[in-house]
Amino acid sequence: MKQLIPLTLRKTLGNWWYDLRSRRQKADLLQSLKGAGVQCNICGWEGRAFTDDHWHPETVCPECGSQVRHRLFTATLNGQSNRTDLSEPYLLQGKDILHFAPERQLRERIRNISRKYTTADFDRGDCDLKLDMSAMPTVEDSSYDIVIACDVLEHVPDDFAAMRELHRILRPRGVAILSVPQMDPPAVTDQDPSVKSEGEREKRFGQKDHVRMYGDDFIARLSATGFEVEIITDTNFKPEVVSRLVLRPPISSSHPLATNERRIYFCRK
Repeated sequence: MKQLIPLTLRKTLGNWWYDLRSRRQKADLLQSLKGAGVQCNICGWEGRAFTDDHWHPETVCPECGSQVRHRLFTATLNGQSNRTDLSEPYLLQGKDILHFAPERQLRERIRNISRKYTTADFDRGDCDLKLDMSAMPTVEDSSYDIVIACDVLEHVPDDFAAMRELHRILRPRGVAILSVPQMDPPAVTDQDPSVKSEGEREKRFGQKDHVRMYGDDFIARLSATGFEVEIITDTNFKPEVVSRLVLRPPISSSHPLATNERRIYFCRK
């Protein structure tokens, strides 16, 4: 049969069948979760529960794939926290923004409210700039009002160099908005440059392409590079908002590397 059907046609049919099967599986999943109880503040999906990630049950939106950190950041931008000064009109509206590893759940919203929106990544081909965050000689000093990098620094070998570079390219009083995986309960950052194998990195740092697992000293590391740091967690929101939007895992993970309390860091130059 393979000899009778050209390779290009086989690939086309295979892709079509994969897409059809994926759509059917997603439709079945959404049907099984119909109900009330939780809502995604990014895509608007509502249901009785979110789906599971690797370590945390009921934390991933089945429609758009948003995770706790995405919804926590979005709820802050929506002005639902007790820090309305960190909401969208005050923080991002009309600003020049550099967004590293731009999440599909966030990028269009941020693009639409910015004055100038630039995306960057070291590996991805769908971004405006190819940048190594720890060395950005092509970016001039004081170029941006806002830099966003959610769950990026744990991939960067020299994170202190990256923090200094973020500080350099921000304008005075500019803000770097950051998040990182952190041990729960927090401890001292664990890193070891001699750990090279993907298996050992996954075992020690939680993912094969991570080079460290941050602890509670993340604030001190940021402060040492000149930032004034403020933190948003689920405790900045009313309990009913936390429950409805799932701004904290409803079932805490017992895994020693799990991040049960997500934090968004607002680091001002």
